[in-house]
Amino acid sequence: MFNHAFNHSLRLLFTRRFGTFWFASLLSNIGTWAQQVAQPWLLLSLGASPFLLGLDNFAMGAPVLLLTLVGGAMADGGDRRRIIVMFQSVQMLCPILLVGLLLAGKVQPWIVILLSLVVGVTDALSMPSFQSIVPSIVRREQIPSAIALNSTQFNLSRILGPAIAGVLMASVGAVGAFAVSAASYVPFIVVAMWVLPRVVATASLRQGLDHRKLVASVKEIVHEPMLRGALQTVLTSAFLCAPLITFCPVLVKEVLQGDVGQFSLTMGAFGVGGLLGAIGLLTVDPGKDRRPLSSAFALVFGVVVVLAALNRWSWGLPLLLALAGVSMTASNASANALLQSVAPERIRGQTVSLFMLAMRGGLALGALVTGVSVNFLGVREALVINGVLAVLVHLSARSAWLRAPLPKPAA
Repeated sequence: MFNHAFNHSLRLLFTRRFGTFWFASLLSNIGTWAQQVAQPWLLLSLGASPFLLGLDNFAMGAPVLLLTLVGGAMADGGDRRRIIVMFQSVQMLCPILLVGLLLAGKVQPWIVILLSLVVGVTDALSMPSFQSIVPSIVRREQIPSAIALNSTQFNLSRILGPAIAGVLMASVGAVGAFAVSAASYVPFIVVAMWVLPRVVATASLRQGLDHRKLVASVKEIVHEPMLRGALQTVLTSAFLCAPLITFCPVLVKEVLQGDVGQFSLTMGAFGVGGLLGAIGLLTVDPGKDRRPLSSAFALVFGVVVVLAALNRWSWGLPLLLALAGVSMTASNASANALLQSVAPERIRGQTVSLFMLAMRGGLALGALVTGVSVNFLGVREALVINGVLAVLVHLSARSAWLRAPLPKPAA
């Protein structure tokens, strides 16, 4: 069963459309993660406080709270190809601008945060369309395997991106990492134009968003206890556990007295863990109920946050971040596969938007709230509180979610 499920999943990489999309996404995400390593370190180097670090993450994620449902409606009724290409092109301008400002010596923390807001807005409007690509280029029964494979490239980029950023920042500075980020958009935009067909927007979208239909589709999704449990699990981990990643540079620099090399190594370890978690999911039967996996790894993630906060050894943080990568990827990818496998095509974009709202919106709010806690309590104390709360919330919701009836896949 192990070899059959694994080999069946790998065959998707050799299909023309999915394989090309997978490779282009890998290149794009390498650039993204190179910037994700360079940006918080740049802010700290500019004298930004931990609160501003949290604010930067909030600026990038907060638009999800307001706009992701709009993005879901656009994905369900609009031309996903045009949406992705347009917003990805706007995003590409942000690292290009940072490269120019760094070369001119004019970069300021408020500019970095403002550009994060631009990226956040474009992400919120385009990510439902982006996340809907995989189900549109594979068969329904292949969706769990395709999502797991997509997680492997995402987490492989978490290894390669920080490694590249570490080398560039130690040699040419942060400008190199931002330049790589800007260049990485090009292959993905080209592939998106090829993979996705041009679609004429529905009459309802051309006339404007139907708010009643929007609310009705959201209610339809969250009314189902099994789907609601998946969204709650993702939201809890994003709000309480993901701030470990946001404030990792603070742990490295202020608690462990480390440098950018150690920070890059730690983020790379997080990517290694995520890759292992994604590969592990490839061995799971596509028809298997993913709830026990998602719930169990969400609990592990909460425990890891506590251990990472209490850790006092420089070698211990990369090991714990690797375990965090395994648990976060396994939990979120399992929940995502569950949601997309049973969502009807007519509201798949909206289902994805709720997943993104839980994950990205939860991370944005968690970064802001945890940033305040870090300022008042300290980074270690704030993260311990987050981890303990996450474990308690997951335990209280686990049994009800696992008992909920599993709906039949929708046509």
